[in-house]
Amino acid sequence: MNILIADDERAIREGIKRTIEQISPDYHVHLAAMATEAVQIMGSNRIDIVLTDILMPGMNGLEFMKISKHRYPLVKWVVISAHSEFSYAQEAVRLGARDYLLKPIGKKRLVELIEHLQPEIWQESERMREEEKLRRNLKFLHEGVLRRLASGLDTGNLDTQSLIQEYSEFYLVMVQLEGTRKRTGTGTEPVYPLEHFIVENVLSELIDTQGRGLVISYDFDCLLGLVVPDGDLEEFKDQVKGHLTHYLKIPFHIAVSGHIQDFDTIPQVVTQMRQASAVQAVEPAKGSGEKSIDDALLYIQEHYSEDLSLERVASVVYLNPAYFSQLFKLKTGQGYKDYVISLRLEQAKKLLLNPRLRLADIAGRIGYQDMRHFTQVFRRKFGLTPTEFRHKQNVKVI
Repeated sequence: MNILIADDERAIREGIKRTIEQISPDYHVHLAAMATEAVQIMGSNRIDIVLTDILMPGMNGLEFMKISKHRYPLVKWVVISAHSEFSYAQEAVRLGARDYLLKPIGKKRLVELIEHLQPEIWQESERMREEEKLRRNLKFLHEGVLRRLASGLDTGNLDTQSLIQEYSEFYLVMVQLEGTRKRTGTGTEPVYPLEHFIVENVLSELIDTQGRGLVISYDFDCLLGLVVPDGDLEEFKDQVKGHLTHYLKIPFHIAVSGHIQDFDTIPQVVTQMRQASAVQAVEPAKGSGEKSIDDALLYIQEHYSEDLSLERVASVVYLNPAYFSQLFKLKTGQGYKDYVISLRLEQAKKLLLNPRLRLADIAGRIGYQDMRHFTQVFRRKFGLTPTEFRHKQNVKVI
């Protein structure tokens, strides 16, 4: 049995892992500190149980479960949290969580949970996984054909007839992501696999619930859906946009083709859609990214004494640094660096009122290891040194 533990607290992850391995050394336990790592693990391993914390950097545990359930219908989800708020437990149950465990998790409770889920997983392994495998094999075949057609490649010996018969007419929906590649020594690779995962799952779920079709990864920054909607295509597009606006934290663009009845025209249509995306400015949908900046501000408030480089905080909320910097200034009216300096120095002023604290201690508490640098920054901001500030406030150091 394969178990995934997704929690940003290392002690919690390791503690649960040790307990599970004591239950049975044969269990394979995978660890993830955030949703990005969990997505990669689930993509390369057949996971039976996921224990996910609610509050993780970037995508929280409930959102991670919601966005993943369509793709992994047989996985058993268990939510773990330090909060006993009823709303969290209620939402977890609504999303299909099998249990809601409060930290610290007792060994006895964890053993009972695993032993309860184990027979169900084994039973499903015999019957449902075979059925699921057959369905997925046909789906993979159709996706492979569509991927080659979209890229203008020869389909070779692949069975195209079953795909053509199933989809005699359809539309193509393309989602283009911005800022999802980085250069490496061997070419390019995705920077935000979680965002790619989100688009794939949102498109797949909406297609399955409001029609039928397929979703393929056309490129690192582009996904393509073949869809036969039950209702109005524009309404379907609006729903895709609404869901992606909620979940994505990078800019994206959606393009929809006209009505297609001939598979041979797919390469030409895809090329036209890609060209249209290239010349059209890719703007974030209204509201997308706002929650990310709110999360970033909260993170900064809680970690102002640590390394707070723009790159680090941008990675915590899954935004590329340039885009994060733009959004941050729009939201706060300040550049990122100026905001952090102001926050730290305001904290320093409060700490300077405590006569028991030495200047070196105060500098360290607000993230400055070099006291000379702290003094220079403080003087530039307020026109006097920390010591002069204390004298002005009549603070006598003990």
